[in-house]
Amino acid sequence: MATGGKGSQSSTARPTNRLIYEKSPYLLQHAHNPVDWYPWGQEAFDKAKREDKLIFLSVGYSTCHWCHVMEQESFQNEEIGQILNDNFVCIKVDREERPDVDKVYMAFVQATSSGGGWPMSVWLTPDLKPFVGGTYFPPEDGIYQVGFRTVLLRILEQWKRNKTSLMENSQKILSALLARTDVGARGEEAPPSSKEVTSRCFQQLSESYDEEYGGFSESPKFPTPVNLNFLFSYWALHRSTTEGARALQMALHTLKMMAYGGVHDHIAQGFHRYSTDQRWHVPHFEKMLYDQGQLAAAYAKAFQISGDEFFADIVADILLYVSRDLSDGSGGFYSAEDADSYPTVQSTEKQEGAFCVWTAEEIRWNLPDPIEGIPEEKTMADVFMHHYGVKEDGNVNPMKDPHNELKGKNVLIVQYSLELTAARFGLQLEQLKTLLAKGKEKLSKARGLRPRPHLDTKMLASWNGLMISGFAQSGAILGKREYTDRAVRAASFLRHHMFSTATGKLIRSCYRGQGSVVEKSSIHGFLEDYVFVIQALFDLYEASLDPNWLEWAVQLQHKQDELFWDPKGFAYFSTEAGDPSLLLRMKDDQDGAEPCPNSIAVTNLLRAASYTGHKEWVKKAGQILAAFSERLLKIPVVLPEMARSAAAFHQTLKQVVICGDPAGEDTRELLHCYYSTYTPNRVLILADGDTKGFLYSHLGFLSSLEKKDGKATAYLCENFACSLPVTSSQELRRLLLP
Repeated sequence: MATGGKGSQSSTARPTNRLIYEKSPYLLQHAHNPVDWYPWGQEAFDKAKREDKLIFLSVGYSTCHWCHVMEQESFQNEEIGQILNDNFVCIKVDREERPDVDKVYMAFVQATSSGGGWPMSVWLTPDLKPFVGGTYFPPEDGIYQVGFRTVLLRILEQWKRNKTSLMENSQKILSALLARTDVGARGEEAPPSSKEVTSRCFQQLSESYDEEYGGFSESPKFPTPVNLNFLFSYWALHRSTTEGARALQMALHTLKMMAYGGVHDHIAQGFHRYSTDQRWHVPHFEKMLYDQGQLAAAYAKAFQISGDEFFADIVADILLYVSRDLSDGSGGFYSAEDADSYPTVQSTEKQEGAFCVWTAEEIRWNLPDPIEGIPEEKTMADVFMHHYGVKEDGNVNPMKDPHNELKGKNVLIVQYSLELTAARFGLQLEQLKTLLAKGKEKLSKARGLRPRPHLDTKMLASWNGLMISGFAQSGAILGKREYTDRAVRAASFLRHHMFSTATGKLIRSCYRGQGSVVEKSSIHGFLEDYVFVIQALFDLYEASLDPNWLEWAVQLQHKQDELFWDPKGFAYFSTEAGDPSLLLRMKDDQDGAEPCPNSIAVTNLLRAASYTGHKEWVKKAGQILAAFSERLLKIPVVLPEMARSAAAFHQTLKQVVICGDPAGEDTRELLHCYYSTYTPNRVLILADGDTKGFLYSHLGFLSSLEKKDGKATAYLCENFACSLPVTSSQELRRLLLP
């Protein structure tokens, strides 16, 4: 059973509730609360109606720090548990397992309070309509916040006294939410101008850009790869302008500052979820799979554009972490690692960041070796502490440590350039690099002796899709076959474990069982699962050149249209129709830590059309842009991925067709040129002469394209009309660059 939370390691007998029968690690973390939890489902709904009780809905995820805090303070409290059990039907939901439920009630919380987040706490009428909501509540009243116990008693009193009024208000709130979340086009509205949308998006990003530390806010700071992808694309389409140069500078500087910061794990690789400060220094320590996948792709593109090996090293860093710590033996990827862990084996309370932070004394103890051949008597620890900003009394600002968990501790951050550190200690540059690498290796071994954070072994189709894209794009750009092979293995896992051949549907999640068993859930995939998996399969085709991945992507695109398309307002709903427990059928309207599914769907549709000639998909892409037209024209900064896809729609994707034997040296040379040249809005087609294969059966024009003078030959095609043939990488590069 999964473990988590901030509680004791005690093994004394504990109560057990219905969540013990669930597979979600988050739900299992709450299986021994004194609260009589139900999973989301008909049993709980029927009980609420039968007993005329309010529903208390608590939504979170297994690596959520404040979810752990509220569990320990309130849900493990016997008295509060009794109040909940006597007066409410209590439902616990894993937001990663059921994003559909989470989004409906988060929309309510955000509309009726000052913000949202997790844990999300919402009170519903017996017919599932929300009327009060919030996030974290402390157990008792404080100076600035009402306690959870008081909130429960007040809500209960209101329900007893003013039930009719509460029911009427909940209906009004639901009607307002329906209007607020309605996204759609009016009639045959045209897609917005890509020039206007992309220019405004660039301007809005530029205005919010942090010139010193990179990123697009002061604090907290999230990686937001969607912003970086937009800036890369904007640069490529405006290479000769000052705006284009600024777009590239903003993206590359942000990526460098993130890599230098404490949000990057300098010892065990990978990136934490976000930084609590402007400098990318003190992170929220959980690590999410979706960040690793998107950041690997972003750093790979940065290398592709700049040629700077620094970015390639960060790609290798991320993929090493995922391969080692987030990979299941069956080929899938786990969801996340927790922020909290026990500081020592003897500890009874978990602390945030305990696995990752260091005292100065610990570093001196682990890196005592003297450095030979320099004027001063210095140890490896002296150099390491200088370079990574380690202080004797800790380097964490107390304002970023509300619970005093990091007092006297250090979060490693690159404080100086390699050149400055080498000069400070009289070292050669290569000597310093070797010294720092040895120091990291020793600290990694020391950290391995600490209790590890909780690992969420849930495997989600959507996040696996993002990670497959990260491996596939990195494999192609860096020329690393092992990365492409890892992507193939993960895609095979998805097809075997997270896809129903009987229905043609994706499955949302599965879980690591006993031994090497993979346990499937009964939850069908949501829109985000389809778009991220389809995107991954297109990326995997380009990296592996295996058309079977294309064929599956097209099959899934047809199924996505069938399940989610809105024929009246256009664009895709986030969920299938027909679930009576969902009050709203929503369309996400902004890119966040993950891209909005409709943003990715536009590019997927254009890619699918380029591989099949199915023009209806181009029309659908335009209809999605029209549905989001108002938002794209006013505040495109909240939809940078869709702004990027608007440019692809208006400019038309270019088909780069390479005719040749994929094993031939001449073909590999042309492929290398394609992979190493950054140009947006293109697809790769390998015409290998298999006239019975998937591509030839859909794209009749391929049969007319031939090798020139017996050599591998490339063509640049647009709307299936092709350029003159070229046979050298230099000629192909000229075709690719605008």
